[in-house]
Amino acid sequence: MNWDQISGQWKQVKGKAKEKWGKLTDDEIDVIEGKRDQLVGKIQERYGLAKDQAEKDVDKWAKDF
Repeated sequence: MNWDQISGQWKQVKGKAKEKWGKLTDDEIDVIEGKRDQLVGKIQERYGLAKDQAEKDVDKWAKDF
């Protein structure tokens, strides 16, 4: 799924994001609203990952979706 699709279907997709990244709060998931950069940033904060690793994880998740 590409990011335009994910962004457009965020209400349906956010549950899968919460399953994948359980350290993210429901409020954070709601604020992200399907924005890739915001998701990457929150994953970096919560999991202590480098930006490139967080981006790879998000891209892999989006492809597998």
